[in-house]
Amino acid sequence: MFDKRAWIRLPRNVVIGHGVIEETATALSDLHLDGVPLIVTSSTPKTIAAERIAKQLEYDPPIELIDEAKFASVERVIDRAETESVDFLLGVGGGTVIDVAKMAADDIGVGFVSIPTTASHDGIVSGRGSIPQGDTRHSVAADPPLVVIADTTIIASAPWRFITAGCADIISNHTAVRDWQLAHRLKNVEYSEYAGALSRMTAEMLVGNADSIKKGLEESAWIVMKALVSSGVAMSIADSSRPASGAEHLISHQLDRIAPETALHGHQVGVASITTEYLHSGQDGEWRAVRDALASIGAPTTAEALGHTTEDLLEAMTTAHEIRDRYTILGNGVSEAAAREAAIATGVI
Repeated sequence: MFDKRAWIRLPRNVVIGHGVIEETATALSDLHLDGVPLIVTSSTPKTIAAERIAKQLEYDPPIELIDEAKFASVERVIDRAETESVDFLLGVGGGTVIDVAKMAADDIGVGFVSIPTTASHDGIVSGRGSIPQGDTRHSVAADPPLVVIADTTIIASAPWRFITAGCADIISNHTAVRDWQLAHRLKNVEYSEYAGALSRMTAEMLVGNADSIKKGLEESAWIVMKALVSSGVAMSIADSSRPASGAEHLISHQLDRIAPETALHGHQVGVASITTEYLHSGQDGEWRAVRDALASIGAPTTAEALGHTTEDLLEAMTTAHEIRDRYTILGNGVSEAAAREAAIATGVI
């Protein structure tokens, strides 16, 4: 008997393009989001975006500033939202702000609006938040945003490294899907052909168009944002982060533990995906295409360029499987010799 079921939660509207920050009030009205909002942001996004949004709204919205992705930040936003009796939350900023606002909104059962000011990773669209706690990082399910408002003027004016990090995060989807398929074959993990194909197509699109991602071009922000939206949708379809998170993300999270705040998340997963692609397919595999695409956009392709030592990377590669119960090409652990061979063969160290 066929008894599969799915409940796919997606953003209802996605507004992307030049100057769309000025259409925030219209986008909220279109979804009948009224009442009192709480704007969750940080210092720079407050100036360049949140204050502009506040002027459009009928109410003078309270603003909560955060600077770290911690459960304490989530609790603070929840407390402020309940104190102010707000009706919905607007996350205005980068991935840290949006993850915190998303999780707080889910906890108190109100709508969430994602307004990214950088394009550094696909959490701006997905229904998951990632919060570090001690030596581990928790990936937490939450409702996806009701609407995403991404002004490419603002995103293109952010430091270039954020755009390249967003590109690298998407390019790494290629190895994430490989890991997902491997787990399906060896561990009977449920696999979605639709979500996997969408995620893989998004990664291949960026690899194929990497030479068109140029610093100073607003069109580059447009291309990357569309890719990030596709990646987030793939995760919503799968109801899992699997389409965009495999061994390369485990390695990045382990690097965060070993040497915190050394490099951007997207850059770390990009470099890690070079080595995990090698582990999947060997010397004649597609790791060169991954590396060359990263190099073309100016993203790091070596541990040194990330700011990590050889020892950092090898420790992360050999211990990343311990982070969470997610089967990947790392299996139950990669030996240091195998990790070193992959990193040397690909020029990562």
